[in-house]
Amino acid sequence: MHSDERRKAIADVLRAADAPVSASALAEKFSVSRQIIVGDIALLRSSGEEILATPRGYVTPKEARGILRRVAVKHTPQEMEAELNTIVDNGCTVIDVIVDHPIYGQLTGPLQISNRYEVSQFIERCKKAEPLSSLTDGIHLHTLSCPDEAAFERTKSALRALRVLLEENGN
Repeated sequence: MHSDERRKAIADVLRAADAPVSASALAEKFSVSRQIIVGDIALLRSSGEEILATPRGYVTPKEARGILRRVAVKHTPQEMEAELNTIVDNGCTVIDVIVDHPIYGQLTGPLQISNRYEVSQFIERCKKAEPLSSLTDGIHLHTLSCPDEAAFERTKSALRALRVLLEENGN
């Protein structure tokens, strides 16, 4: 298979996938090295393909089901797992994390976390590297995909009870 054919096939695999696909899995599927896949992804992105790198692998953005909302939160690293579990337990998916960096401006990290298993995987990865929220003293935004407004309101209420939700009244 030529490199251009492989890149087209990689894009097709990612578009069809229901979950993130790791570079290692793609490398195995196409009998090339992981580094070749990383290069292919870079070339696909530069040609206009929208491919996100999440902690669990590559994804192409899917049309969101339900509603997209954002929440502003602040918490310690020790509270991160409870925050994420609260969101997914109320039926929402954590699409990303956004921080305002003093030099680079807005930085966004795709997460695509929708259940407790994915939360636990993310927490394990955070033992090896600092999360973006560590750059901003724990203050960050999450984009959430929620099935409906009621799920979003439940999530906000639960985050408020955890005392991690930032609201306009300064809390």
